[in-house]
Amino acid sequence: MHRKLRSVSVFTHKGPRDKDGFRLFLLTLPFLIAIFIFSYVPLYGWIYAFFDYKPGVEFSKLNFVGFKWFLIPFKNAVLRDQFVRVMKNTLGINFLFILSMILPMLYAVLLVEIPFRTYRKAVQTLTTIPNFISWVLVYSAFFALLSTEGLLNNLLISWGIISTPSNYLANTSNMWLKMLGYNLWKGLGWGAIVYISAIAGIDQEIYEAASIDGAGRFSMMWHITIPHLIPTFFVLLILQIGNIINNGIDQFYVFSNAMTKEHIEVLDLYVYNNGLKQGNISYATAIGMWKSIISITLVFSANVLSKKVRGTQIF
Repeated sequence: MHRKLRSVSVFTHKGPRDKDGFRLFLLTLPFLIAIFIFSYVPLYGWIYAFFDYKPGVEFSKLNFVGFKWFLIPFKNAVLRDQFVRVMKNTLGINFLFILSMILPMLYAVLLVEIPFRTYRKAVQTLTTIPNFISWVLVYSAFFALLSTEGLLNNLLISWGIISTPSNYLANTSNMWLKMLGYNLWKGLGWGAIVYISAIAGIDQEIYEAASIDGAGRFSMMWHITIPHLIPTFFVLLILQIGNIINNGIDQFYVFSNAMTKEHIEVLDLYVYNNGLKQGNISYATAIGMWKSIISITLVFSANVLSKKVRGTQIF
């Protein structure tokens, strides 16, 4: 009997690991609460997509319309054309963003090969700082450079290359590539940080063994560094595919004007324009819900594809 009770007490005893786990839970609890408040509580607003919502009207007096606002882009010719144009901009620009995802990885690989530590740190710092500059300030800088009275026009006129200034910010040619260029200028250094951390985790004995075998720097980059970065690249790729219709509005809002709006109005900016500017809250909420459903579907599809192609998955 004594032996039996002793065996039970062994299984019920809470050791140091249980206390450490509880402490870790307490550390993460504020973040879980913040996620719940800012990510899940606002989902209550999705209910307005099923009503003819009008600001100031009591919820009990709103008319229930079911899936009217979800289907209206497919029934109304004007809204359908707008939605098709917006989706074309969203998918096209994000497709360019996906194609450019390899650039931060290559930049990180080349950056760590710089032998001078001080110069390498300076380059990394200068290319990372733009990530912390708001898009409003970025637009202000490019406005001072590219507007009709900007630095570029003044230099070209003073050199006699042009006679009349041009408003490059209102030029609609290659707008998707311009958005890609602005995005790379701002986020290339920041995107390389993940890969630099991954490179730091590679076992240095592999490089030493390759060096003994006569491998050069480019050979080690191709056969050691890049293969070790491929798993990280695929994780980020799957996440980006899941966000293929989530561009955000900051960049596109500040660079949008009467001339360029048609070419860079993405889905997030379209929701903002319809919901807050035009007051069509129900329609904007329905479009936002469509966006969330498509994003979740794409994430799971990319995860399944990764498992079939590479044999690994994120979740």
